[in-house]
Amino acid sequence: MAVFKLIVCIIAAVVLSSFISRFIPKVSTPLVQILLGVLVTYLPFFPNASLDPELFMVLFIAPLLYLEAHEIDKSALLKTLKLSLSLAIGLAIATMAAVGFILHAVWPAITLAAALALGAALGPTDAVAVSSLGKEASLTQRQRGVLKGESLFNDASGIVGFQFALAAAFTGDFAVGQAAGEFVFSFICGTLFGLIVGALANWVFETVRSLGWETTTTRILMELFLPFLLYLGAEEFHVSGILAVVAAGLFMRFDRTGVGPNVARTNIVSGSVWGVLSFSLNGAVFILLGMQLPGAMEASWSDPHISNAKLIGIIVLVTAVVIVLRFIWVSAMLRIARDTATGRRRPMTIERWRSAAVMTFGGPKGTITLSLMFTIPYYLASGVPFPMRDELIFIASGVIVMTLLLANFLLPLLAPNRGKDTTAEMVPITIEVLRSTVEELTGRITPDNRRAVLMVIDQYTKRISRLKQRIGESDPQGLERLQIEALHWEKEFVRDRLAETRAHPAADEATQELNVEACERMLDQIMNTLRHASTDSSSGHTVSQIRGRGRMLQRRIGNLAKRTISKIRHTTPLVSEDQIFARTREIQVEAIHHVIGKLLDEMGQDTYNTEHCSALLLDYRRAEASLQARPNMTGSAEVIQQIDDVKRESYGIELGVIQDMFEAGDISRAQMRTLRRNIYVMQVDADSGI
Repeated sequence: MAVFKLIVCIIAAVVLSSFISRFIPKVSTPLVQILLGVLVTYLPFFPNASLDPELFMVLFIAPLLYLEAHEIDKSALLKTLKLSLSLAIGLAIATMAAVGFILHAVWPAITLAAALALGAALGPTDAVAVSSLGKEASLTQRQRGVLKGESLFNDASGIVGFQFALAAAFTGDFAVGQAAGEFVFSFICGTLFGLIVGALANWVFETVRSLGWETTTTRILMELFLPFLLYLGAEEFHVSGILAVVAAGLFMRFDRTGVGPNVARTNIVSGSVWGVLSFSLNGAVFILLGMQLPGAMEASWSDPHISNAKLIGIIVLVTAVVIVLRFIWVSAMLRIARDTATGRRRPMTIERWRSAAVMTFGGPKGTITLSLMFTIPYYLASGVPFPMRDELIFIASGVIVMTLLLANFLLPLLAPNRGKDTTAEMVPITIEVLRSTVEELTGRITPDNRRAVLMVIDQYTKRISRLKQRIGESDPQGLERLQIEALHWEKEFVRDRLAETRAHPAADEATQELNVEACERMLDQIMNTLRHASTDSSSGHTVSQIRGRGRMLQRRIGNLAKRTISKIRHTTPLVSEDQIFARTREIQVEAIHHVIGKLLDEMGQDTYNTEHCSALLLDYRRAEASLQARPNMTGSAEVIQQIDDVKRESYGIELGVIQDMFEAGDISRAQMRTLRRNIYVMQVDADSGI
């Protein structure tokens, strides 16, 4: 029961950290989780329980490494493979040796094998921590690729080195030749085991899919089961379970094969499940780190034989060794590396020194380091307590916290995110958002909504094509202002038409109601788009928004009341939805003609850029041609309602994609706001296909 309460406390703290991080974006989520872990230990109902170290390794390491290997960009990994492997293997071994020998020399009470184990545990970096470092640092794609590739491979090298050093500390016997041979055997055989099991898993998954046996539930359960099977199976054969998990994760490809809505839907659900699991496991590790700090600190500080000042000094010393060695290594690799274009080595400029510093502080310690330290046994093979276990965990925890703090506060200074949304930056990001939206929409096609979804997908395809043509646009804000002005022209036209209709009512009551209803619906649509597209945050504008929403709600309630009364009286409404839809489209064509005329007038003036007027004119002409080409605009209200529903759903998908990109650190907060606003501005283009 105590273990169950411990798990509940950890989950609650992880959930709370996700909320807190939204309000303090400049502080990384791991730091928030560590602080929550410290605080939760002082709660009166906090249970006094501990997790089995071996269980901790299997439960956290296996799924996290599998996901990291499977999700990494393979093409980006190949481009930076040499530098990543140099950091992952060479630097990890150098860190293990430097920390081990220096720590043993400064504090002889820690055996050399235990010090080497600590050095090996401090080799791996935490790419997840980097991606959540306040979102204020701007790392290049190459820097991100190097750090993620290093994190993937040095996990394996650091863990294998840690296991051998820990075995030597546990038994008190360490033979270099035998350890080297076992290391090579474990490395090669662990990799082969992972590749074989990965190939077999690919065949099983694809066979189940081809036979039609795959369901979302079975697929996700099998996928979640795979990393545990890999790790435990490799350990049974006495080879590296970590390398088996990494090799299989890189080799797995079953979720990249197969077509159809069911496959796409299953992939989407699988991605969501893995996203939640990854955040939960990483968060749980940092929460546990915070929980461990008070106990380790109290045990160390209460020991009269250990100087508190010396303990803090050791943490600073080990952190300095890790940081300085990493900076020297990265700088040397940048100096030795040859330019891909010229094939020559480049001198170290100020920018390259800054890049070396970014990649130095961009590799904080985190999940893997702490997980390894938790696996240190409580007793040696002889039955006596493991010497300095609490102190080793405390030193590792202190180094993790210090590297996270350095990364959190120094990275934004070394690589500031200035928030300049230039066209070269925004267009590829926008295209990526639209492509992700199309992929998710494709997975939601059913026989009933096929036509509507395909029409919306066609709109997105046209938007992507037009964005590609505008990559050279020099003033995207100017085009956006013209789009908003064109919406105001449409609003004025429809408002004048509505006023004229009410001033000169038609002889037929049904015709009058049809004209008024069509104008009001179109006016609501334009006003809604303008409210979302406007960047004015003044109080006057806010009041105007509230009034506009109130008027729109009042009209909708009035229309709903009319139709409800008709149903109660069992009378037929004067106009049908098909008639309203057809009349609305007719007014829309007239409004488009009005805007085209205004754009033609603007092209001869200096108010707006001629290229902007020409581009927007082309968009409106496409919309006009699309509307006039439809042979029968009546009888299709149901289809149009479906399309409108799909469009609203697609906008929700876009917003979700943008939020995911922001949380992953791919875009800045300013870019996120611009993309969100553009969703509503681009409604003019989205309607072109209908």
